[in-house]
This record gives sequence, C-alpha cells and structure tokens, in this order.
Amino acid sequence: MTSPHHKPDAPISWRLRLMRWMHWWPPLLGAGIRITRMDPDLRAIDVEMRLTRLNRNVMGSHFGGSLYAMTDPFYMLMLIEHLGPDYVVWDKSAAIRYKRPGRGTVRAEFRLDPTFVDEIRTLLETADKAEPLFQIEVKDPTGQVIAEVDKVIYCAKRSVHNARRPARAAVTS
Repeated sequence: MTSPHHKPDAPISWRLRLMRWMHWWPPLLGAGIRITRMDPDLRAIDVEMRLTRLNRNVMGSHFGGSLYAMTDPFYMLMLIEHLGPDYVVWDKSAAIRYKRPGRGTVRAEFRLDPTFVDEIRTLLETADKAEPLFQIEVKDPTGQVIAEVDKVIYCAKRSVHNARRPARAAVTS
C-alpha cells in the first residue's frame, strides 16, 4: 500500500517546495549544511557540510552539534509527507556516537523505503503509536564513518493522538 500522496504524476507537494528552501533555515545555513539531493517523492535526501571556521571545533574538526544538525529534521519531514495528514509525526529522541574526527566535507544520506512506511501504517492499525528507529551514518570524504546518529520518530494516527491529549495534559499539570 503506497501513500495516496505519492502518485508519479502528482504535483509537487508544499512540503517538497519548503524543503527545497531548507538550506536557508538558520540552523542549516549557519553550519554550512547543504542539501545536495532531494528526490521529488521525498524518499531520498543527501546532505553535506564542508569544514569551515563557522563549524570547526577547538580541535580543528567538525563541531559535534553541527554534525547532529545535519541529521536532525529529515526523517521526520519525510515521514510527515509519506504518512499524510491522518498521522502525527514528531522527533522523539536522538543519540550521536562520534567515531573519529571529521575533517573536510562530510555527508549523510536519508532513504525511506515505501515498505517501511507501510509497516508503520500497519502497526498503527492496532497500536497507539510507533517509534521507528533510524540510523544515520555521517561519512568523511574517504567514506569512513565519523559519527552514527540514532533517531527515534514518534508516529500515531491523528485520531488516537488527539484522544490521548487529555491524559497527556493531566500528567503535565
């Protein structure tokens, strides 16, 4: 079952138009993060970041916060587009493991398999929420992994999420 939002001849979504301007978003712009690939169906996105004085740490390698920033919004935005308006999607948590100093231009790739999106939908037919884990590798120019990022994304049917709103409000009061 493919998302009804993605027909081969469908017009470009507002989210895709927005994402094409994301390189102007201050957290990406300030770190020098560029989107180098964005497929029209939002199933594949690549980003890169050159080492500059704005994203260099005191040791002369990429600042860890900038390495994380290059992985932050993409899977959440891809899932929002592919699950559609009947679902709520939020970043829930993340962890980053630094493997080696990053120097030069570093890259990360994001791929969203349609089968995986269908599995999330199927799970949400019986479960209140799904929290898929996405693992992203940030690689240096030689292809060596310099950092691994785990992203947990919260997904729920909008009707179920809204029905649980009073219970969430009671916990936070």
